[in-house]
Amino acid sequence: MWTEIDTHISQVTGDKFQSQQRNSVSGGCINQGYAVSDSQQTYFVKLNQASQVAMFAAEALGLEEMLATASIRVPKPICWGTAGNSSYIVLEWLEMGGGASTMLGNHNNKSWHEMGRKLATMHKATSSQGFGWKIHNTIGSTPQINTWTADWTEFYAKHRLSYQFELARRRGGNFPKQDQLLAIIPELFAEHQVQPSLVHGDLWSGNAGCTVAGEPVIFDPATYFGDREVDIAMTELFGGFPAGFYQGYHEVLPLDAGYEQRKTLYNLYHILNHFNLFGGGYASQANRMIDQILR
Repeated sequence: MWTEIDTHISQVTGDKFQSQQRNSVSGGCINQGYAVSDSQQTYFVKLNQASQVAMFAAEALGLEEMLATASIRVPKPICWGTAGNSSYIVLEWLEMGGGASTMLGNHNNKSWHEMGRKLATMHKATSSQGFGWKIHNTIGSTPQINTWTADWTEFYAKHRLSYQFELARRRGGNFPKQDQLLAIIPELFAEHQVQPSLVHGDLWSGNAGCTVAGEPVIFDPATYFGDREVDIAMTELFGGFPAGFYQGYHEVLPLDAGYEQRKTLYNLYHILNHFNLFGGGYASQANRMIDQILR
């Protein structure tokens, strides 16, 4: 397998690469990750089952779409494919200095302020095709449906919440007020004018950080064109980003009135997805969020 990956890297880059060291590093919740090096170059390689190659292809396309905005730093995808029983993606290696959960000191606030500004710049990238994306991708390992849709209310209700509710029902989840919630979504968005922005789609603290040089980086995207508030909402879901991030973002793109009410609705998508991935108490958390939205 590693010989095939080395050969693919060599073909794409035009430079002979033969890995001499392969050190295990975090590859996220669902992948194996490795820092793969020869005497001169290091790459980040993620592995999964061969059946998951489409997930890596979508990740690469999402990173390329974000790179094209020339806004915030993301790891450049090098190549991806299958080797034996495994699928893989090879990414640019970035020497990271820490993530949002470990870099809260004032000396890092400048980097997080810059991250907010650069994410807002990325969010200025729009689509004339509406809401969605050119392919379906995944949120974690769950399929994420990105069918182009002209109306945000329809897109979010159908392709985000309703889809997750259906998966949850198959897992035995019970959400008594599901229909009531879906019925009021048009009302919740009535005063909110949404432009289709390029979003990361899975922007929690584990998918953002700064390099050792202090440059902000985001990675592991679930890319699509949607309401930019979905990214900001998720940054608040699992502990929040440093204050400088929000200050920087608001300097470039202030949030619209009503965001505090909408963020729970947007984060419900991720909590339902966590139930579908991991089960446990996420169903109870989702029901509490639904009650909060319906008050």
